[in-house]
Amino acid sequence: MARTIPPEELDALVAMIGAEPEGLGIDAILRQLGEGGQRRTLQRRLALLVALQRVEMVGARRATRYRILHAAGLSFPGSTESDVPVSAQGAEIRAHVAKPRHLRSPVGYRLQFLEQYQPNSTAYLPIDLRDQLHALGRSPAAQTPAGTFARDILNRLLIDLSWASSHLEGNTYSRLDTERLIEFGQVAEGKDALETQMILNHKQAIEYLVLNPENARVEANTLIALHAFLSDGLMADPAAVGRIRRRAVEIGGSVYLPIALPQRLEELFGIVVQMAAEIEDPFEQAFFLMVHLPYLQPFEDVNKRVSRLAANIPFIRHNLCPLSFIDVPQQAYVAAMLGVYELNRVELLRDVFVWAYERSCQQYVAVKQTLVPPDLFRLRHRQALAEVIAAIVRQGDVATALAVRGKVPPTVAPSEREPFVQLVLNELAAMHAGNAVRFGIRPLEYAAWQGRQGMNR
Repeated sequence: MARTIPPEELDALVAMIGAEPEGLGIDAILRQLGEGGQRRTLQRRLALLVALQRVEMVGARRATRYRILHAAGLSFPGSTESDVPVSAQGAEIRAHVAKPRHLRSPVGYRLQFLEQYQPNSTAYLPIDLRDQLHALGRSPAAQTPAGTFARDILNRLLIDLSWASSHLEGNTYSRLDTERLIEFGQVAEGKDALETQMILNHKQAIEYLVLNPENARVEANTLIALHAFLSDGLMADPAAVGRIRRRAVEIGGSVYLPIALPQRLEELFGIVVQMAAEIEDPFEQAFFLMVHLPYLQPFEDVNKRVSRLAANIPFIRHNLCPLSFIDVPQQAYVAAMLGVYELNRVELLRDVFVWAYERSCQQYVAVKQTLVPPDLFRLRHRQALAEVIAAIVRQGDVATALAVRGKVPPTVAPSEREPFVQLVLNELAAMHAGNAVRFGIRPLEYAAWQGRQGMNR
């Protein structure tokens, strides 16, 4: 039986071809592959990529070469690495990381990469590019208190960022499935429990940053808290949740070996966070976090997820459009991170960052006026709300103010008790079998309670 070709091998081949606008011939590809490349094996892979419409074959016989379909003005379904326009430097990086792993030299953590950066003096993002990003990200809430814009679009941000960031980790939830999970608590059929947990973890981490602007600070405690939220239930060692790692780790698909000594790691984590906190420009600060947190790998896992949410801290604080990573192709992001890990080069990640931010701005700034602001009172009391509604349904109580008042928990301040009672009554009035699951109520429980309501009228 023929061996199934791993998708990552095809992706690497597409990336190599995509680095050359005019395409590559078989001989040129074989030279880049080195001794590990075999002509017949390569021909089979190229034929498959042509059949999948990921590359096209142009020219004849000895002049035959392969190039990305996008280069010919064609397209194919789905968001791919080629959708992200890259600079000449970015294309160099992409070509390097597309080489088979055995042709890339192993490297360790280079302290010089961090030492070369001087906050507010060094800049990964040139001044003209930062000016462009500021113009793109300026929100209608620019003159309001920190965090206002993020709260205004919170419902949309929770879905987009939770889905997109999880998707970059290989999560197979669709955006619609993610919306149903976050808004209604509906778990998608056929999905692994860990995928569901990953998305719910993102939701909690985003709420942690947005609902209390004091949490949105570039500080060690904030980043550790983000890791605790994002890694909850996903770590092989539960003690590693929200803790600087104490063992060596490897990067899948990379020849980069992160620093292993725990004491050194903790010291460097503090330095990275301090340097990031000193950066004044919000875009430079966000990008620095996206570069140096994953490069250091301070946690046993979930480092890139922490960096993506941490990158949003300056945008939340400055009321700029957030970075949701919506539509960012996984292979483009992975290739960009490999460039940081193995070459200490940021140009490809910068290309992805700028493209991703433009996409995010299209999502949020343009639709700001169409969004209904979130009910912060309801968000603040969401746990108490769920507990009271579940208690009323399961105990068969009639939905009256008197019944609700008897179940209001002490976590609701006396001055907020009556608004809370009215909130519960409104939710009960709008509840039906389809949305009762939000409060942990099963369909049979809801049906039994609804039947008793009719009998008591």
